[in-house]
Amino acid sequence: MLLLVQWIYMKFPKDFYFGTATSAHQIEGNNVHNDWWRAEQEGKLPHKSGKAADSYNRYEEDFDLAKDMGLGAHRLSIEWSRIEPEEGKFDEQEIEHYKKVLAALRKCGIEPFVTLHHFTNPTWFADKGGWANKKAPAYFEKYVRYVAERLGEDVRYWVTINEPLIVNSAGYLSGRWPPFRRGNIWGFLRANFHMAEAHKRAYSAIHDIVPGAQVGIAKNNNYIEAGSGLFYVANKVLAFALSYFKNFLFLDRIRNYQDFIGLNYYNHYNVSILRGLYQGSGEKSDFGWEIYPEGIYHTALGLHRRYKKPIYITENGIADSGDTKRPAFIKNHLSWLHRAIEEGVDVRGYFYWSLLDNFEWSEGFTQRFGLIEVDFDTQKRTPRPSAKVYGEIIKNSHS
Repeated sequence: MLLLVQWIYMKFPKDFYFGTATSAHQIEGNNVHNDWWRAEQEGKLPHKSGKAADSYNRYEEDFDLAKDMGLGAHRLSIEWSRIEPEEGKFDEQEIEHYKKVLAALRKCGIEPFVTLHHFTNPTWFADKGGWANKKAPAYFEKYVRYVAERLGEDVRYWVTINEPLIVNSAGYLSGRWPPFRRGNIWGFLRANFHMAEAHKRAYSAIHDIVPGAQVGIAKNNNYIEAGSGLFYVANKVLAFALSYFKNFLFLDRIRNYQDFIGLNYYNHYNVSILRGLYQGSGEKSDFGWEIYPEGIYHTALGLHRRYKKPIYITENGIADSGDTKRPAFIKNHLSWLHRAIEEGVDVRGYFYWSLLDNFEWSEGFTQRFGLIEVDFDTQKRTPRPSAKVYGEIIKNSHS
């Protein structure tokens, strides 16, 4: 009851977007022309996405549930491999499908935020070397121009690329994800550089085609603190260097090509020269990630001080199959975000990950992030109690 009373008085700006986020491969199902699907079929990944949540066909049902929560915005991704299944050959039926998806969102009174690249690549692009290919920015720009020309009248907010360092480190350093190049530091650096160039070219292309567009990137930033102990000063230096590399280096490269910054916040770490990077001992999610709401305040504040750009929390969520921790997780993160706004940080929206349970990459269907539970055998949707809590927050925070 105390938390609910608190929320009655915790008002967000009237134009603040409360939303959710999803990505195409994780919810649509049968994305047969991308590198991830191919790796699934070849047994290189532990799980197969299959129909996923079948949102390719059930998007209207999903958006009706989003409307019931009172969402003002939803972040979704366009599947590049559907739009351009072969190099230079664009599928008009698929672009029409996404026009219907956007129309369904707007019918529900929900503002779309469109992501153009969320981890997966067309197989033809992957076969040419993917993001390590020096021509990758040009390939991406061509696709972006096609999408912007056909969907531009329906979209104001564009996210070019989701979490470049995450997908590239998993692909080129740990080698867990496509293209499975373990320990390839040079490939990792090349892919990051080409993604930065691709973002710049996409930013310019969208602004050429869509007057008034708002274009940014979704960047995963961690809150990294120095571990305590004998070498605390050295640990502070290490934390500063690691924070720069993980949080700011990529954004510095595209500093003048952002109308806003999308912040994906999930993790808090300590770092020391003795223990390396490690999590705290606090409460954990089903994924094993430490729950540390204060970190969203510090990461948003860091972006504000460095870039002076509007910020959208484009992802923040918890794997919690029992839905016992999610209500407090959302409330506490929004409480810290509210503090940042009160201190002058220009945060304009919060997108919970995820609207519904989805295919969680290497973990398959084992991790449940959704406000809406999905039975993957029957595809039945059931809003969790946390969906009602989020709806109450939205209603009270804007009233």
